[in-house]
Amino acid sequence: MGVVIDNSVWELNPSIFIFIFVCCFFSIFLYPHASNLNRTSTIFDHGLFSSFLRFQRNFLFVYSLASVVEGLWSVLGEFELASYGFGREKMIMSLCYGYTTALFAAPFLGMLSDLIGHKKVCLIFCILHFFVGVWKKITQQPSIFMTSICLSMANTIFSFSFEAWMVTQHEKQGHRLDSLNDTYWLMTFFESACFIASQMFANWLVGNNMEKNFAPSSAVMFLAIICFIFLTRGWTEAPTTTSFKEYSLSFYACIFGDKRIWLLTWAQTCLHFSIGIFWILWAPTVVADGREVQLGLIFTCFLGSRMLGSTVFPCLTSGPSSLRIEDCLVFAYIILALLLSIVAYDYQEIGVLVTLFSLFHACVGFILPSLARLRTMYVPNELRGGMMGLSLAPANAAILLSVVQGGYYQTVGNAALMAFGAFGLLLAAGCMHALKQCGKQPYNNWHKQ
Repeated sequence: MGVVIDNSVWELNPSIFIFIFVCCFFSIFLYPHASNLNRTSTIFDHGLFSSFLRFQRNFLFVYSLASVVEGLWSVLGEFELASYGFGREKMIMSLCYGYTTALFAAPFLGMLSDLIGHKKVCLIFCILHFFVGVWKKITQQPSIFMTSICLSMANTIFSFSFEAWMVTQHEKQGHRLDSLNDTYWLMTFFESACFIASQMFANWLVGNNMEKNFAPSSAVMFLAIICFIFLTRGWTEAPTTTSFKEYSLSFYACIFGDKRIWLLTWAQTCLHFSIGIFWILWAPTVVADGREVQLGLIFTCFLGSRMLGSTVFPCLTSGPSSLRIEDCLVFAYIILALLLSIVAYDYQEIGVLVTLFSLFHACVGFILPSLARLRTMYVPNELRGGMMGLSLAPANAAILLSVVQGGYYQTVGNAALMAFGAFGLLLAAGCMHALKQCGKQPYNNWHKQ
């Protein structure tokens, strides 16, 4: 007599996507009208200079292209390794190669971006993605070592060079400083939307046929070329005249010598670490329940939550009655820590986990533009890339150690790694509180209004 096993399937309610879409729609298109009482102009107001609107739209278009390119490899990474027949150890080895590269490359690339120009480093981003696409096209089984190194360097560049380039050009063209805040949250919003588009595009390219795994490589090559062309036709970048010695002295005096920037750097490091731990562990945590789940839909829900969280930023930080950014970040970091702490308690119900992870990304969507605003307040533009690269190094080192101990040697459990991430977020909240206390002139920045 045969035994029929009924596999339980957990499905995400489709109405959640409608809810997120509607909330994002109203947050974007109703915010300008609600803020007219507090602000003299908004990003959607016709009274703004047409030059700034053109500058913002052109940058967001280029940044969206880069986000799609970056998102394709992020979505297809594990799928391609599995299609080549690589097992768990090979995947862990790929992560180790990537985070080791990022550990040493982040400070170097950040300083290089400040010295030779952010636009040139953004062009290197396109070249790296194009090279990986060509490498995967001409080889039957691409080297994990080479691919991980190139993609890790490209991801590192993406995390700071485009923002630093935009800020430099924004100041060079003489636009209002407060309009940067709108560009920051729009960057987070469009980046998340483009990652969702990348997932849909990758699924369409691959389909259900494993033999089509070379199609994404061709798409990435094409998009990298398009992004490269638009970058070269973008704003001209004046060559820097600062020598490495002068830059080193300035970096040491401003970055290492300012306690406020140290606190901001550590807060960024803790956030990067917690996000890295999340992306490594979220799928194993969800499927540990034993039921079948559609991870792609859950992934989309997370990014939609981050889009929604980014729209909260202008509502809380604009106008005369706005909250102080450090106070907002203290509460946001504490909420993130509580969310990870609940997960670290090893609660296995999928619905609760998805809810907690979605709230986590909503808070991340608010924190990312908030930290960008603080960087504008405290960090000189000519040192911005180096400071952001420096904050990535300890985060990558901590993630690498977590992957080795938790993934390879399996001496640390997933719950413990989540607890470490929560502890780091509590430290970041303390840094934001200390930043508020030690800043005698909190809204005094290095740039002219």
